[in-house]
Amino acid sequence: MTAPRSRARRAASPLVVALAGVVASLGAVDAVAATAADPALAECVALGLSRCPQPFDATIPPAKSMLEWDQASRLIGFRNTYRQYPGDVFHAGGVAPLPLPPATRPLPSFRYRFDGKSLGLDDFLERQSVTGLLVLKDGHLVIEHYAGGNTPSTLWTSRSVAKSVVSVLVGMAIKEGSIHAVTDPVTRYLPELNGTAWQDVTLQNLLQHSSGVLWTENYADPTSDFAHLTACEAGATPYPCIIELLRGLKRRPGVTPGEFWAYNTGGAWLVGAALEHATRMTLAHYLETRLWSRFAMESDGVWQALVKGETDMGGHGFNATLRDWGRFGLFIANGGKLADGTALLPADWIRQSTTWTRAKGSVTPETPRGQYGYQWWYGGLDPRRPASASQRRTADGTFWAQGIFGQGIAINPTEHLVMVQWSVWAHADGPESLHEERSAFFNALADALASPRRH
Repeated sequence: MTAPRSRARRAASPLVVALAGVVASLGAVDAVAATAADPALAECVALGLSRCPQPFDATIPPAKSMLEWDQASRLIGFRNTYRQYPGDVFHAGGVAPLPLPPATRPLPSFRYRFDGKSLGLDDFLERQSVTGLLVLKDGHLVIEHYAGGNTPSTLWTSRSVAKSVVSVLVGMAIKEGSIHAVTDPVTRYLPELNGTAWQDVTLQNLLQHSSGVLWTENYADPTSDFAHLTACEAGATPYPCIIELLRGLKRRPGVTPGEFWAYNTGGAWLVGAALEHATRMTLAHYLETRLWSRFAMESDGVWQALVKGETDMGGHGFNATLRDWGRFGLFIANGGKLADGTALLPADWIRQSTTWTRAKGSVTPETPRGQYGYQWWYGGLDPRRPASASQRRTADGTFWAQGIFGQGIAINPTEHLVMVQWSVWAHADGPESLHEERSAFFNALADALASPRRH
């Protein structure tokens, strides 16, 4: 692939402007001394953040060993990921943030059943190693919980929740005309992929992870493609390293694009790269100008960059506060519209995005209708597990953004219910019972918050 295209630089943040004033009034030596006395301020100024997230941990684990961190290191690492890599800031607007008023009635006492046990909220928080939990019902705040020292200003890393954010940005680009259609071949936007395994793969194939390109997404295998990707990101030249990795991949023998589903973060990065080439903006800048500053988010966020100001990491790398994760969920639950009713997505984009692919591998005994859409997950209950009729309805109407080690956003538009979860699971992708348990918890929560007519 050719080097990233240059893009116009954005205006400096208020914090950077303020520092410039300090330099002018105190002189360079005094300004350097001021930032040296406050390492957090110095890093925030360097990034361009309007305020410094808390806590600011003095020691953070090395990014190159992210897949090997223990849970204590993961807590520190995930709230400091925005500092571990180059990053592009997406700024909140200059207006008051969308309010999240307290719920008009307290959370009813409720229990959920899992593995033959009756469990409550405290059990869920402990069993899921939760470091942040937010629940919004009808736009009102029902639960806001922080653990492990996290705070409302903490920027927590999304892992693959970012894939769902990118999916939404693709929909916006289609509505604006920057991208023609999901049926376009990826080479229309990334002609450098001609002659590689990605030739003839469409954006839809990439969004559904059905490209047919061989990729090992094994978080426990240090020789896997994903582990190689992680090493590239932590290295001195992440962009060319990742390009070399992706260009060297082979196709699954005898499989055409769209036929076989297999989770592929490398392909997801190509979705982001295609979007950046189509819009001539980084993911961070496109997110900021199209959504973040318009939906009245509360805080700046940071998107991990492969080349700062040029190319962001489309497979993950989104870092934001718990409340702003929740506001993003509200935007989707409200049909992709701003508070004034302005639609930012094509009318059927969310329906398309949550129509589960029936490609081989997506359909399983646990997910007989498929498990993956346009980088959204079906989070329903295993049909072999006991559940009430209302809980099954909730499960079928809920879709999830999910990231390794327990990150997630659950959205049920019918119930006007959004749940955000930050966690530090012991293992990247499970066991599967952790996924099933949080679905059971969410469905019981929906029951507890539902109007009597629902029952």
